[in-house]
Amino acid sequence: MRVAIADDGTLFREGLVMLLAAAGHDVVAAHDGGDELLATLDAEQVDIAILDIRMPPGEEGGLVTARRIRAQFPDIGLLMLSHYAESHFLRAMLEIGTEAIGYRLKERIAGVQMLNDTLQRIHAREIVIEPVLASRLIEIGEHRDGAMAGLGERELDVLRLMAEGRANRSIAEQLFVSVKAVEKHVASLFVKLEIPGDATMHHRRVLAVLSYLQAQKVGGAGR
Repeated sequence: MRVAIADDGTLFREGLVMLLAAAGHDVVAAHDGGDELLATLDAEQVDIAILDIRMPPGEEGGLVTARRIRAQFPDIGLLMLSHYAESHFLRAMLEIGTEAIGYRLKERIAGVQMLNDTLQRIHAREIVIEPVLASRLIEIGEHRDGAMAGLGERELDVLRLMAEGRANRSIAEQLFVSVKAVEKHVASLFVKLEIPGDATMHHRRVLAVLSYLQAQKVGGAGR
């Protein structure tokens, strides 16, 4: 894949360039700010842009740049990186889009296998979410909403993996069950949560689940 990077941390940026090159990817450019990245995307063919959330311009310039990229270059995948698993970063990412986009912790993509898996899923137009964030949102819902309490253990397992952006086949592999079993659990949990599911648009189901759980967090905070 052809990848462009924007991260104002010199050591991390250079390390990421070396890691991508070792994995066989073509690093088109590596910048320390969003404006330079946009200029590269305007001049070069790029499959995925990797951005640090906290970089110039501004305190959260990566999010600002990602919005501009999605508006100007909707076919380019976006991988947002941060040292921190912050729910408000996730909400901001979901506002940018729900396909060909991801949010990962920097420490989690320090290996070739994890980095490749993340890039491949984004290139396949999936949404990739750091598991710790998905689990945190699920746990909030479990404690604060009766509908979540009504889910069985296996349904919760499926929901956690679904919230990471995994397709049914990937969920089945993780849980060592059949795809049909996963489909049954998915149908059941969406009925219990009153969230309409569309088996042909997995990323929209993920957005529905996360939006629901975020709404429970807001509601709980206000009580």
